[in-house]
Amino acid sequence: PERSITLVSPYFIPRDAGVELFRKLEERGVEVRVLTNSLEANDVAMVHAGYTKYRKPLLRAGVELWEMRRLDDDAPQVQDLQTGMMGSSASSLHAKTFAVDGETLFVGSFNFDPRSIHLNTELGFVIESPELARVLEQEFDQQVRFSAYRVVLNEDGELRWLEQQEHGTVTYTHEPGTGPLKRLMVFFWSLMPIESLL
Repeated sequence: PERSITLVSPYFIPRDAGVELFRKLEERGVEVRVLTNSLEANDVAMVHAGYTKYRKPLLRAGVELWEMRRLDDDAPQVQDLQTGMMGSSASSLHAKTFAVDGETLFVGSFNFDPRSIHLNTELGFVIESPELARVLEQEFDQQVRFSAYRVVLNEDGELRWLEQQEHGTVTYTHEPGTGPLKRLMVFFWSLMPIESLL
């Protein structure tokens, strides 16, 4: 990549090597944007636990990080995101794809996580198509901010989730749409040495 990577992965556990890769790309001036599921939208909370420890390092590396909100099946939704990036339910992200430099597109079954890398048999297509790659990037630019939380660090280095609403931005100080018990379970799982199995 010379200019940009736009990555969409429902399960996203970059591990230290992935964080370092993205950091080096950002240092070279490559814009890295990632969309994954929020805890409220993730159908496998244990996988989310594997992802949580990488949020701050990714943000410090300069990665633009977004987490898909859980959208009600009967709520009005952005049509392109509903049909293009979600599975049979509109409640969580399902697409696994990335675009590079607005020229190349990957679409497949590969999640950016240890199971896809080491355990599962995955399939993907690398498509040399500036038109398709630009469509993904444009949809990301135009639609994701209305369907996902922007994850940022505040001045004290603490995580914040920003939700764009019709009349402004709402800021959350913890995982939006979740209760304390679920967040505690995810924290407990994040301490367990199971990352290679996630």
